[in-house]
Amino acid sequence: MNQTVQMIGLGELLWDCFPHGRLPGGAPANVAFHAQQLGLSAAVATRVGVEELGDELCQFLRSRGLSTDLVQRDSKHHTGTVTIWPASKNNAGYTFLENSAWDFLEPEQELLDAVKSAKSICFGTLGQRRPVSRSTIHHCLRLTSDDCLIVYDVNLRPPFFAKDWILKSIAQSDIVKLNDDEVKVLAKLFEFGSDDEVRFAKSLLDDHPGLRLVCVTRGSRGCLAVTCDEVIELPGIPVEVADTVGAGDAFTAAIIYGHLQKWSLEASLTLANQFGALVASRVGAMPILTEELAGLKSSLDWSFRDTRVSP
Repeated sequence: MNQTVQMIGLGELLWDCFPHGRLPGGAPANVAFHAQQLGLSAAVATRVGVEELGDELCQFLRSRGLSTDLVQRDSKHHTGTVTIWPASKNNAGYTFLENSAWDFLEPEQELLDAVKSAKSICFGTLGQRRPVSRSTIHHCLRLTSDDCLIVYDVNLRPPFFAKDWILKSIAQSDIVKLNDDEVKVLAKLFEFGSDDEVRFAKSLLDDHPGLRLVCVTRGSRGCLAVTCDEVIELPGIPVEVADTVGAGDAFTAAIIYGHLQKWSLEASLTLANQFGALVASRVGAMPILTEELAGLKSSLDWSFRDTRVSP
């Protein structure tokens, strides 16, 4: 890459196909987009097809200031798509194209060099559904520097997950983010015996010494952050929900931003809670919210100016 990026979204980039049309999406790509909106330099490490859909995604990223140096092109597999349909008032259902280009992400040297210098990497579970991409993702994680913040956004999309992938991913991470429904799924998968969110988060921290923070998004009920030393819960922010796609990714981007800015956990969580609600009030996973975010950051930076974490 021509320059070092602070944050890399590692995994899927695809088209979200709604009843009203298609929009760019893919959880790691969404996180990178929102991190860029917050002021970080970000890139998406992914793979798209050599066709018009892939060209359009690359053009979109460039138009938003995101580097496409880590977007691989695949002549054998098509650019990913997902059909999104309303499952309930505040939840969506997803049907993914099988054998998409991002399933075949390769450990190209440019990608391996980039992850060595990144300040933060966000990855998820869906991007690991095929052995090729799963191997590449974990190869990349092993190459990161000691001070690189590794964030695992659990982001379960049935049937594309397995217990061993999830445990391996948690073990490689500094922060794990999941939603309240995913707590229930993992509690059952891990035979934990309870889906109490605080207890489950504490158990993850106890079982994985390298893990520092577990965040749980709760939709209209707000969010939760748990470390070995503290538990912070914030209430939901009432909004008129347009769709929930991308709201959790905005939350994750804000947690990353706050950490890299050395904000306190409470400040980071407050920004994440507000940012997630803001995205839920807009259509699509990547709404442009630059002006709104500038106001949020300024307000929070002032409110929490005496609670920055010491270097």
